[in-house]
Amino acid sequence: MTISRHKGRDIFLMYVLGIETSCDETSAAVIGGAGRVLSNVTASSLNLHRKYGGIIPEIAFRMQLDSIAGVCDCALGEAGLTLKDIGLIAVTNGPGLAGSLNVGVNFAKSVSFSAGIPLTAVNHLHGHIYANFLSHRGIEFPFAALIVSGGHTSIYRVEDCDRMEEMGSTADDACGEAYDKVAKILGLGYPGGPVIERRAALSSGGSGLRFNCSAAGSRYGFSFSGIKTAVLYHVSSLKRSGARVPAGTVNDIAYAFQEAVVGTLADKTFAAASDRHLRDILVGGGVAANSRLRREFERRAAKTRIKVFFPEKRFCLDNGAMIACLGRSLYRKGVRAGAELGLELD
Repeated sequence: MTISRHKGRDIFLMYVLGIETSCDETSAAVIGGAGRVLSNVTASSLNLHRKYGGIIPEIAFRMQLDSIAGVCDCALGEAGLTLKDIGLIAVTNGPGLAGSLNVGVNFAKSVSFSAGIPLTAVNHLHGHIYANFLSHRGIEFPFAALIVSGGHTSIYRVEDCDRMEEMGSTADDACGEAYDKVAKILGLGYPGGPVIERRAALSSGGSGLRFNCSAAGSRYGFSFSGIKTAVLYHVSSLKRSGARVPAGTVNDIAYAFQEAVVGTLADKTFAAASDRHLRDILVGGGVAANSRLRREFERRAAKTRIKVFFPEKRFCLDNGAMIACLGRSLYRKGVRAGAELGLELD
């Protein structure tokens, strides 16, 4: 086990405080030995953004400034610990919203300096991959990983915690962004992922309506702008008579959209794993909570020798526990951060 020097004495790196502020959540968590989650506290400003139909960076930033200290105190309290017990602080430094990231990074640096606790930086997307390690044991490198969220859709080949190769990503909209835009077209509100999933589940699937995702520029790349436009044109054609689109038709559109998106995500990810001779697929990000996506990946895995891993749904959204988990692994690899730590927005 890695040993760090903390306040003049050698201690086992047992407890890690993870801080995540890349978007609208302010999250802090404490993990113990073997990745056991002792606390995971998240404050979200989602309700403040809902009426705007998307994230307003200034609103997110101001709430994070107000809540970061309290969220971290709460995480320590729920874990039954104080800062004196913490052996490492791990913080997200990108990608994400610059203002939001600055809140977490500057807070983490201040605590690290004042309390003499080592600090390491974590890539937000890589953290979503590592959310799986909070829920599963026995995952072996290398593996394929799909990150599917409101801001990113990418496939990685993962050799180790510090060696991740992006094999493909979206050329335009992220998958979660497409869900949000289609939900807006259908008048279903924000965020779009959960409501599209609920409405799709109400459809019989027998309407015959079909959508397709646009062809991407690479074998493992994605494009979701075309399907969003196709839904828009279809809904516009239904509204030409001035009548409101019936609820059943909305359900069928949601179903057809989701089936096309889920099918594309599965096609690309399983192709990447097969082509690279990878036995495991890990899925992470907010859209990984989608039950239809989980069922489709598990159905395809049952027909192959590929294993599929999903995090617990509570760890699919942005959270401090995944940052702490990856941070511990990076620290053991010698990754350190200090007063010079900045943001990596790309």
